[in-house]
Amino acid sequence: MPEHGGRRLLLISTNYAPEQAGIGPYATQIAEHWAVGGQSEVHVLAGLPHYPAWRTDPAYRGVWRTVEQRAGVTVHRRRHTVPPRQTAVRRALYEASILAHGLVAPPRMGPPDAVVAQLPSLAGGVIGARIAGRHRVPYIPVVQDLMGAAAAQSGIRGGDRAAAAAAAVEGYVLKRATLVGVIHETFVDKVAAMGVERDRIRLVPNWSHVERPSSPRAETRARLGWPEGRTVVLHSGNMGLKQGLDVLVEAARQAPDILVVLMGDGNQREHLHTLGAGLPNLHILLPADEGEFPDVLAAADVLAVTQRASVLDMSIPSKLTSYFAAGRPVLASVAEEGGTAEEVRRSEAGVLVPPENPVALLSAVRKLAEDPAAADALGSRGPAYVDAHLSREAGLARITGLLDEALEGRPVRQRGART
Repeated sequence: MPEHGGRRLLLISTNYAPEQAGIGPYATQIAEHWAVGGQSEVHVLAGLPHYPAWRTDPAYRGVWRTVEQRAGVTVHRRRHTVPPRQTAVRRALYEASILAHGLVAPPRMGPPDAVVAQLPSLAGGVIGARIAGRHRVPYIPVVQDLMGAAAAQSGIRGGDRAAAAAAAVEGYVLKRATLVGVIHETFVDKVAAMGVERDRIRLVPNWSHVERPSSPRAETRARLGWPEGRTVVLHSGNMGLKQGLDVLVEAARQAPDILVVLMGDGNQREHLHTLGAGLPNLHILLPADEGEFPDVLAAADVLAVTQRASVLDMSIPSKLTSYFAAGRPVLASVAEEGGTAEEVRRSEAGVLVPPENPVALLSAVRKLAEDPAAADALGSRGPAYVDAHLSREAGLARITGLLDEALEGRPVRQRGART
């Protein structure tokens, strides 16, 4: 008999492979884990690949609906708008288009035994709650982030109104859950404040979803054109307003001897190009291929994670778990109260500096550069932390345990859900 009794599962995640950043890799690894060996029939309702560039992947241009088979998973994709610049109105249209297409054309599949949805997608949460309610099966949202909190801190026009609307939808979605998974304990109070009993909230931390580096650092640095002996500070991932990457451009301006590398894509990429025009020590690169990504991270001297000073981020950026696996010291220019700062402190694999403060950031970089042995020792704690707390096996086991509990551990509670 299959390990999970031949379950039919539906995972709803706007982001999915081939997207390599953000939530996509986690959704992909969850679905493929459940499907391995045919132990479950797994379906995914996803959008068209567009993140972090916020441009539809050329391979999907003109596509409205499609069904794919990927590693034993049936992926149902639905077209939606993709806003190249973030405003409250454009974000609302993005969510509305996902919701409308998902409700009009839900996945063509047999009745699911459970529905899991990745938040912060408001649309995905609503679709998941409605499908689960229609079939009277467990509904399990996993909170990777909360759109209401993110909108309030986003800096986009209309953010306050968008935050209030998003929080109302999140409350609707979460109160209809059988169980709610959260990736960090900083979300527990927020979710409880929306009316979810604490005994229905489970901690399911993300994991390090990348492989360990495999190539010698010197070899990778030579291929990238990074001279030995020159300090390289690398930021990898989404280039959005929330990241506040201007601080790294200013750091490059103030310290010509340090090479600052911004690797990724996002709606602030062109702004960063303009802001850093004429700086020979600022390199802005497209995302590395999945196979070379761990080696590129490991080739840097310092791995930076930054956020705007106004952002108190409860979520853990996916880049952080990848940074830990790379074995290089992490420099976190973030608010001390957020989830990122807490994770850096727990790992003891990095240092914290105030956000949007290039002087403090550069002081920390120079201190690390002046003592390579200490920097190496600091970085070495990252892989150890991954092995102890953030392994893929442990992360997938926690998610599967959440699903098992929802299916087997208690009666289904779909309060207020409508067909």
